[in-house]
Amino acid sequence: MNIQSINLHEAQRRWQKPALALAACAILFPCSGQAEPVTLDEVVVTATRTEKDAASAPGSVSVLRKQELEQRNIKSLDEALNSTAGVFHDGKGKGLMGTTSSVSMRGLSSDKRTMFLLDGITPLNDAYTGSVSYQLQSVEDIERIEVVKGPFSSLYGGSAMAGVVNVITRMPEQRELTLKTGYGSSFERGEGLDDLRKFHLSYGDRFCDRFSLLASYGVKTTNGYATAFNVQSSNPALEGLSGGIPTTSASGSKSWLVGDTGDNTWQDDQLTLKGKYDLSRSSKLNFAFMRSTYEYGYDEPHTYLRNAAGKEVWSYGTVKEYSFLSGDGAKAQNIYSAGLETGLPHDVKAKLALSYLDVTDNWYITRGAGAGTTRSGGSGTISETPSANLNSDLQFDIPLLDTHLLTVGGSYRAGEADTEEHDLSNWQDEDSKTALSYAAGGKDHSYALYAQDEIMLTDALTAYLGLRQDWWETTDGYTNSVGDPGYPKQYGDQSDSSFSPKAALVFKPLPETTLRASAGQAFRAPSTYDLYRTWVSSTGTTYAANPLLKPETVTSYDGGIEQGLWPGLKVKATYFYNEMEDMIYRQTVTSKLQEYANAGKARTQGVELEAEQQLDYGLKLFANYTYTDSEMLENAAKPSTVGKELPYVPENMFNVGLSYGKGPCSGSLTGRYVSKRYSSDENTDTAEGVYGAYDEYFVADAKVAYKLTEQAELSLSVDNLFDEDYYGYYKGTGRSWFTELTLRF
Repeated sequence: MNIQSINLHEAQRRWQKPALALAACAILFPCSGQAEPVTLDEVVVTATRTEKDAASAPGSVSVLRKQELEQRNIKSLDEALNSTAGVFHDGKGKGLMGTTSSVSMRGLSSDKRTMFLLDGITPLNDAYTGSVSYQLQSVEDIERIEVVKGPFSSLYGGSAMAGVVNVITRMPEQRELTLKTGYGSSFERGEGLDDLRKFHLSYGDRFCDRFSLLASYGVKTTNGYATAFNVQSSNPALEGLSGGIPTTSASGSKSWLVGDTGDNTWQDDQLTLKGKYDLSRSSKLNFAFMRSTYEYGYDEPHTYLRNAAGKEVWSYGTVKEYSFLSGDGAKAQNIYSAGLETGLPHDVKAKLALSYLDVTDNWYITRGAGAGTTRSGGSGTISETPSANLNSDLQFDIPLLDTHLLTVGGSYRAGEADTEEHDLSNWQDEDSKTALSYAAGGKDHSYALYAQDEIMLTDALTAYLGLRQDWWETTDGYTNSVGDPGYPKQYGDQSDSSFSPKAALVFKPLPETTLRASAGQAFRAPSTYDLYRTWVSSTGTTYAANPLLKPETVTSYDGGIEQGLWPGLKVKATYFYNEMEDMIYRQTVTSKLQEYANAGKARTQGVELEAEQQLDYGLKLFANYTYTDSEMLENAAKPSTVGKELPYVPENMFNVGLSYGKGPCSGSLTGRYVSKRYSSDENTDTAEGVYGAYDEYFVADAKVAYKLTEQAELSLSVDNLFDEDYYGYYKGTGRSWFTELTLRF
């Protein structure tokens, strides 16, 4: 189904007045009915790989439930996490269109250092960069998200340095059919998601009280807005041109804004087929197939320059028309997964998980940088990187002596990625490929054995001792810069191993009091991208790989208290400390060269404060604050970075909000603040409010919903309620609205 065929413009016209009336009704008038009960303590599986009450888990655990996600206007997986304490969502300002968005925890920036799991089976970190494509996950199918902060390589291996995010999708218990369709756009500033359309259809059933099946399909499209701008260091007024807007670069150099690359358009879709079969009371088999794609592009670019006759000007001095242009891109991936859980004699449980993440398409176009590249055509390049990631894991949970629960297992992972760049005769046509200009790639695999002993020392005190040994190897690494001297290059195999221990104590002296303390080590091996992929941006900056990179490691400590004060109120306070060795980061060598290196040593430390109050009448309030002190401690590769803050780590973050759900009415109001960050390892990008900067910002979002009938619900959302104007390198999304109709049968 093509969502463009859905006449949502007509839906917008018919829904706009009822939706505005609904908003006023929800705010001004109470609703009747009983609130759904919300349990603050619940069973989680991610922290220990076994079922455990969240209040007794050996780590700081946050659980995002389906009801909470539906009360917010969540468009992608990363947005679902942006109000969690200790979690930073770096959306790069683009919102839905952000293909380089990342989620990081406790100052360990980049999603490469956080393990993302789907249903506890499939790692979502790809085999190429280790990053996650958040838009390729269907948020409508999510039952809950478990966020566990702290090093968990002792259980999950590499990529679990900062923590684990487990996205658990739902399975139906009875026959159900759900249809969602919606439309939204920006307000007066014109920088929101123009003409955002959304459609989602799902069907589920349970047969013979044994077999459950869920099938769903969803699609979103938007005309977007102008996210990328043409900023030049030369003054167009000196060439007799008007329209140039004085500004600065991110580092404060005097510059002029002369145009933009056009509205950033977007389309994504997700197809899911998921089943579960109960073989017996203690055994179950589950399987899933998910096909997801996205495409992005740019409408016609805009020049702000005019000559004396008032005509558009697309070049002046050394500035050429190609500087106003951006290329398209797309990605498609398939996920295949299967899991088996079964009971064995003596209350032993066994779990087998198999998954395959196959990125079949992953390409983007870079327009040429010559005078012949214009809006109507000209040279360019296309970069294509298919990749694949195979994962398997076998786990046994063994009760011993009434006071021990021993979890042991082993895993195997194999990944590969290959990049090819071809010249394009027409940068606007991805099929106009000519000669191969660059290639790079490689393979990696790892084996691991792990064990964790959960020891009940007393009724109130539990100890956790975990360890894991990983053996990692990369093979078949190569690069080929076609036509350059010394190429192609073949790189020798590299191997390494890592021992990841962890210890934790959980003490519950009172039913409403939990004290936690833990210490552990974790690691992350360099990805194929880190080792072999060198590329040149459209602005002429070279981003160089480093085939000599070693795995990075972290030693972490945390401690905290969780306290229930009066009915419905729970507060948490946690201190964390991380010290990284051989940190893999991209150092700035010159203004036109950045290169991956193993930095000597870096540190992050801070506190997380959280409070949640559940009130009568279906009202819940929450607030959390995270302070992170980051610093480069040693760096022989670049001593000038010592003492500087780590890139992309905000010092202060806070989230505050309320949600409401009673009778036919529900809704939420949330606000989040993020302080200034730096992209430069020397912290030189101090300017704010300009393209390329990482501004501090406070953004508030609101949503109200009303059940028209038992089967139909209408909602209205407003994102960036106060129209905050900010940059996260790209232009941030302005105030926009979205209205949605949900039908459930």
